[in-house]
Amino acid sequence: MESFKDAWNLVSEYCKGQITKVAYELWITCIEPVSFEDGVANLRVSSSFQKDIIEKKYLSILARAFEETLGFEVKINIIADEGHKTAAPSQSTTETQEPTLPSFTSEQVEQTSRGGDYEYTFNTFIVGPSNKFAHAACLAVASNPSGTYNPLFIHGGSGLGKTHLLYAITNEISHSRPGTNIIYVKGEEFTNELIEAIAAKSTQEFHAKYRKADVLLVDDIQFIGGKESTQEEFFHTFNTLYHAGKQIVLTSDRPPKEIKTLEDRLRTRFEWGLLADIQPPDFETRIAIIRRKAQLLDINIPDDVAEYIANRLKTNIRQLEGAVKKLKAFKLLAGTPPSISIAQNAIRDILNDNQPVPVTVERIINEVARTYNVSPTDIRSNKRAAQISSARQVAAYVVREITQMSMAAIGEEFGGRDHSTIVYAIQQVEKNMTQDSHYKETIEDIIKNIRDS
Repeated sequence: MESFKDAWNLVSEYCKGQITKVAYELWITCIEPVSFEDGVANLRVSSSFQKDIIEKKYLSILARAFEETLGFEVKINIIADEGHKTAAPSQSTTETQEPTLPSFTSEQVEQTSRGGDYEYTFNTFIVGPSNKFAHAACLAVASNPSGTYNPLFIHGGSGLGKTHLLYAITNEISHSRPGTNIIYVKGEEFTNELIEAIAAKSTQEFHAKYRKADVLLVDDIQFIGGKESTQEEFFHTFNTLYHAGKQIVLTSDRPPKEIKTLEDRLRTRFEWGLLADIQPPDFETRIAIIRRKAQLLDINIPDDVAEYIANRLKTNIRQLEGAVKKLKAFKLLAGTPPSISIAQNAIRDILNDNQPVPVTVERIINEVARTYNVSPTDIRSNKRAAQISSARQVAAYVVREITQMSMAAIGEEFGGRDHSTIVYAIQQVEKNMTQDSHYKETIEDIIKNIRDS
């Protein structure tokens, strides 16, 4: 072996096979071999942040790699160019000494972030342990529609990349198989389109649109749960496409068995193919996402700031990217470069922005109406048909559950009904929920769908 650099190349290759691609690119490729003296391998990194992470998580792998390469044990000395360790953010530096900063509207933040978006392709999707299986499954489907996993059902929490993967499939197939009829739709949009088609007596056109697809991708399929007409329509659409050998890809915030208001015949079909889940990203993946977004926005984020963000926003990729956008806005609009105190302010704004906004009564009534196959006008009316009365009681219960409005205020929203009427309605729903598990699951799904949307 001619030099220590040659040895390092072999060590690096060994590490590549032992850890994830994201971890390798973040923590191994940044290392520069310096010298080998008296059994000690001296390695250099550009920051104490990198030094700390490598010593905590990857020192044993490096030691094993050197032993495999050289045939004997090697001590490892990592040198940080900074010459000092970056101070961990403390209560005093991040909170009591936080500067007074301006607030920005979402429009201002988006204005400063123009040009910083990326195409939803497989190349821009950062793969880590939490999403590797789902990514591989989507890549296989895009490479050979209907030839591998059909249907493919991807499930995971909000903001973890499910929609990105659907668009990546769309882009890949459009590029490799021009002329393929690809339809992407959200579950709620599918429901709304069906309602409009029934009202306009144009269901034949609706059938033709979806049942002639070569590839059908439905995002947030859980929103069709509990809606009888929509489930009936989607059942026939699914059967038509499946038996014609067409590809179906679905996403949801939970697996089919946990969508309680989904009909058994649909739940069974969704489980015919492959189920792939996406979990919240690990630390390395979160750092990689922050760096990728910072590069797109042409902003330099110090390592300690990236670590601070990654350690506080752990479950949602959109929040990570939103934090970088906020840092960009502070830099351009307020002239304040990224720092831990600025990051803390940005994170607070992000978390506040992502709290559930007050859901309007109109939105609740519309969701209940779709579920019970009645109109919002019927729910607000004085009609006493059993289906309408049941929907009205559920709507009042859900309004109370989500908005915490007073009984009198809820009564005003439902055609001026008095306080006692609303109390009775809510008590009836609560009683029915204790006696009928399916009824209870339907209401819980309605509440979850409204909050998630």
